[in-house]
Amino acid sequence: MYKVLIGTTVKQDPDILAAYLDSLNSLQIKDSQVSYCFIDDNDDQKSSSLLFAFSAEHDAVILPSEAADTYQKDEHTHYWTEALIWKVAALKNKIISYAIEQKMDYIFFVDSDIILHPATLEQLLASQQDIISCIFWTQWQPGTQALPQVWLKDEYEQFSHHRGESLSDTERADRHQQFLEQMRKPGIYEVGGLGACTLISRKALNKGVHFGEIPNLSFWGEDRHFCIRAAALGISLFVDTHYPAFHLYRKTDLAKLPAFKWEHKWPGYNLRSTKETGNTLTLSMIVKNESRRFLERSLRSSLPAVDQAVIIDDHSTDNTVAICQNLCKEYNVPLKLIENPKSEFSNEIELRKQQWQETIAAEPDWILNLDADEVLDSVFLTERDQLLNQADLDLYSFRLFDFWDEDHYREDQYWQAHLFYRPFLLRYQPAFPYEWRETPVHCGRFPENVFQLPNGISTIRIKHFGWARAEDRLQKYERYRLQDPEAIYGQKEQYESILDPDPKLIKWMEVSSFER
Repeated sequence: MYKVLIGTTVKQDPDILAAYLDSLNSLQIKDSQVSYCFIDDNDDQKSSSLLFAFSAEHDAVILPSEAADTYQKDEHTHYWTEALIWKVAALKNKIISYAIEQKMDYIFFVDSDIILHPATLEQLLASQQDIISCIFWTQWQPGTQALPQVWLKDEYEQFSHHRGESLSDTERADRHQQFLEQMRKPGIYEVGGLGACTLISRKALNKGVHFGEIPNLSFWGEDRHFCIRAAALGISLFVDTHYPAFHLYRKTDLAKLPAFKWEHKWPGYNLRSTKETGNTLTLSMIVKNESRRFLERSLRSSLPAVDQAVIIDDHSTDNTVAICQNLCKEYNVPLKLIENPKSEFSNEIELRKQQWQETIAAEPDWILNLDADEVLDSVFLTERDQLLNQADLDLYSFRLFDFWDEDHYREDQYWQAHLFYRPFLLRYQPAFPYEWRETPVHCGRFPENVFQLPNGISTIRIKHFGWARAEDRLQKYERYRLQDPEAIYGQKEQYESILDPDPKLIKWMEVSSFER
């Protein structure tokens, strides 16, 4: 039986810390005796209270910190000072000293914003390596590529090269990509640097590894000094990529944690529900003042294929509701109709969330999400059962064609929707942690992370008549100008092109299922 000490210094937001402690509590422990050593460096009393509550229920000690230092982080990045880095290094060394005194077989340093897969500790112990980390990936700045916390050489080089070898920019990029691809494959790999969730054996501790500064080394960060010291002592460094951890680098990352657990099949997640026969289809739609537009055409294209309909009427002042009721009755389709007492149209995300909640409350197998100006391909009725009654895919994407009149769709540099596939047909998975794109416009008809579900494309086509009339184009132009004046959520040039007097139009051609 191994004696393992899990330790870290803690200066953390209470919500992130709660997720971290829950992660530690969920670790699978078989043939090990695990204890904890925390250094409470918190500014927030709530975080200190969480730490003490956890310690009261586990074999844990909390050591005092030294003088307080200001540590800043925001949704962009973390801001480390030289003094703060070496303060943390000294505190980590304090935990090392405690581990040696307690005759621990291993010490597992896990930063307080790292969420571990439950199998992580057992996996690392089974490797029999003296120093090994599990992998995690981080967007160090918003909008950049996520990178692993391990590297091959020097300060953070993530491409292989020999001393003195000259590489072109292309060769560097290719080797960097090869390294990243390797890190995505389950395995154990030797690396040159690591940190933040590192298992260290007693053998390595007795050889003298620690986080203290190497005076003649200018590299930034205590982990780099630790890794270089380990290499100088003849200890190899390894990363295990079987069970990636999740890095709560920003507080907004908390919302992404459930989807990460689903994607990586954590225990209790990825409980996918499928059936190969008898699947039902629910039409989901939002309507508002559609009586003189394309609602009837849209419903007549979809109602023959569905088993029920969920329609949100966003405070129509015409006979839109009656059209929905009459057509559903004509096609013998049960209708769940929600009539908003006031319009939510100015905030699309709230309207889409309402549509989603009302639709899933109807317990759908599959959801066909159409707007009231979208006409479903007539071939869908023929292919419906083949699409629905299978166990492999949960999401289908179709092509949508922006019609500029009754018979022509637009195609130019700003109008190319039909060249891409967009999600329209979704198998509802109750256990999946859906996430929305939180923008007032262009938020999407489905939660934005649905592509984490098994998905595919279909040759089914959608006719979109929302731009087919000049008065509608002008109305939408004014809407975008009002709701997104700086083109934050869309493309300014596309907005301006709405009123182009002579766009390129292509005549629509009907295509049978056989011809596809």
